[in-house]
Amino acid sequence: MDRDELKKLLDHVADGSISPETALNDISLTPIQNIGYAQLDLARGIRQGTGEVIYGAGKTADQITGIVTALHASGQKRILITRLDKQKALAVTSSLSQHSLKLNWDETSHLGIIGENAKPDGTGTILVACAGTSDLPVAEEAAQTAEFLGNSVERLIDVGVAGIHRLLSHASQIADAQVIIAVAGMEGALASVIGGLSSAPVIAVPTSVGYGAGAQGIAALLAMLNSCSSGVSVVNIDNGFGAGFQAHLINHVGCNH
Repeated sequence: MDRDELKKLLDHVADGSISPETALNDISLTPIQNIGYAQLDLARGIRQGTGEVIYGAGKTADQITGIVTALHASGQKRILITRLDKQKALAVTSSLSQHSLKLNWDETSHLGIIGENAKPDGTGTILVACAGTSDLPVAEEAAQTAEFLGNSVERLIDVGVAGIHRLLSHASQIADAQVIIAVAGMEGALASVIGGLSSAPVIAVPTSVGYGAGAQGIAALLAMLNSCSSGVSVVNIDNGFGAGFQAHLINHVGCNH
């Protein structure tokens, strides 16, 4: 149960369509469900506004299916799965169909979604700027995470500083964004440049894209951490999900959720 569902439940109590005892029973469901290989946090939606997210890497398809079906049975109808590769996605899709559940899987972001994206209700637009096509999987993980959580998202693709005119041609979008996610590998300069063009918070995402001295994203990470632009924060290497979630929180400051 998330906050919106809790509010609906309380509204039903207020209008008399549900008894206080029934509501209390629904709210008092065990907040932790132990299914052997995982302990599910069933109250996270009430605390944080969105339910538990499943990290797919390292889990088997059967484990993912078990977690999804348990969360869904507990009332969490919208479920996000990250780092879900194609082989697991096919297996999970087949298994979930036996429970009348449909998995929507994206090949670029490796995200799996059960249910629909939340209706966009943030205070503005999240802009995801991707330095190069090779950074696109991480950028799409960020963008689709933000969309799942209920945000309007715009994308700038292949706007790295090696051809800075490509980025500057989108100056109006950069100026209008409520929060910007800058995704870049190599030397990671995109975040600093965008930070100097915008008054919005910039979330920098270093990627593991680059040659040997890039050290699988360490060079981009250190460059972003040492950005000379004010208002730039940094998440972990390839952590598009974390950036999308953080951007969602910023875009919902002041919203009644």
